[in-house]
Amino acid sequence: MTSNSDRSPAVDPRSSKTYEIRTYGCQMNVHDSERLSGLLENAGYVRAPEGADGDADVVVFNTCAVRENADNRLYGNLGRLAPMKTKRPGMQIAVGGCLAQKDRDTIVKRAPWVDVVFGTHNIGKLPVLLERARVQEEAQVEIAESLEAFPSTLPTRRESAYAAWVSISVGCNNTCTFCIVPALRGKEKDRRTGDILAEIEALVGEGVSEITLLGQNVNAYGSDIGDREAFSKLLRACGRIEGLERVRFTSPHPRDFTDDVIAAMAETPNVMPQLHMPLQSGSDTVLKAMRRSYRQDRYLGIIEKVRAAIPHAAITTDIIVGFPGEAEEDFEQTMKVVREARFTQAFTFQYSKRPGTPAATMEDQIPKEVVQARYERLVALQEEISWDENKKQVGRTLELMVAEGEGRKDGATHRLSGRAPDNRLVHFTKPEQEVRPGDVVTVEITYAAPHHLLAEGAVLDVRRTRAGDAWEKRNAAEAAKPAGVLLGLPKIGVPEPLPVAAGSGCGCD
Repeated sequence: MTSNSDRSPAVDPRSSKTYEIRTYGCQMNVHDSERLSGLLENAGYVRAPEGADGDADVVVFNTCAVRENADNRLYGNLGRLAPMKTKRPGMQIAVGGCLAQKDRDTIVKRAPWVDVVFGTHNIGKLPVLLERARVQEEAQVEIAESLEAFPSTLPTRRESAYAAWVSISVGCNNTCTFCIVPALRGKEKDRRTGDILAEIEALVGEGVSEITLLGQNVNAYGSDIGDREAFSKLLRACGRIEGLERVRFTSPHPRDFTDDVIAAMAETPNVMPQLHMPLQSGSDTVLKAMRRSYRQDRYLGIIEKVRAAIPHAAITTDIIVGFPGEAEEDFEQTMKVVREARFTQAFTFQYSKRPGTPAATMEDQIPKEVVQARYERLVALQEEISWDENKKQVGRTLELMVAEGEGRKDGATHRLSGRAPDNRLVHFTKPEQEVRPGDVVTVEITYAAPHHLLAEGAVLDVRRTRAGDAWEKRNAAEAAKPAGVLLGLPKIGVPEPLPVAAGSGCGCD
């Protein structure tokens, strides 16, 4: 059975080595970092105090390679650690993730003070490689070309007591011209359904009440066995797990979005009324150049069917602006789809060359100033739509799962924050009764902003949950340990919308 507990060997913080993990990129990397934390803690390491900023015995970079400046960002951070390592005998630095898979020996050549380089397929080797580097006093570079073991078999230190990622597949079989992920994470490999459900049941037994099914193309699940309805069957099976209140998934591909998935979403009560489905472009010409295996009509048709089956569904997306060869009329087609689809939110990216992808060498790269102008127009349109769609929520009564770390101003405003079933972020008035992350409150929405909602009146109901109990138990245990460096709570569903072009989101599904 998959190990997802937070149990680690008993260690003395005064004598144990400390670790820090710096994570870049998509949800896959965030979840991989949870596994790296679990591996290190199983090996006897403890988290460095919060704010250590490299002042740890082991610093691990879990990298992303989907942005043009990813390597500059990594080597800049490595350079800042070099003098710290000189002053701290025994300190080790490890580099993993997609950039490590891509650059391999280059990392040690450019930063010879790095001790370990490991890839996306062998994250389970990190503790062994660190020990080998220490004993042999030389850098260890080990990049597996294919998956050695499904990552979910590794120990995991989850960042949330009440919500969890559950990987159902790794890799990708698509050949999008802007994306390097298939080259770095390999072909799609599906996990056995029984193993997935066993992990979810174990998580629920530990107090988790919300899970997000995770895959590069999550709804292509079943391609290994030729069952096109495997994903919808998995959703329905999740609906039969007692104690599992919320099920989400990310990210589906329009090519694989079949009617049986829509039916399963509509008919399974704990599958949330939320869909994040990347568009990338509204132009058929650009979609063809991207090697996206759908066209505008197909995409809008899926949205129409989802809204017919689930009227209150919140639909979000990814969009790339300025792909090579994108003419003004192509961009206008994207704007047309945004107007018709009326997305609740959108991740909007300016096209960035991914070294090693076909798009990076395409002719007719769009000038930066043109891309910027289009980006700003698209953001303005989506902001307007997001606000209009959120205003429709005013007056509605919603059940929120209380969240941890999602309301930056909660302390100053004396509010708490939670997620609605459709994943909208809601800030609500703190009730007199104690509520904990993972508990459920009922509120009435009184105000809408483009990226959040407010419930300024009194909380209508508080339901204490097993998930809240789990958070309280973990919090009490953590209080007895040294403060840890958090990777950032993996947000269930779509994180903050409309990131700037320099963001590290993948946007490749």
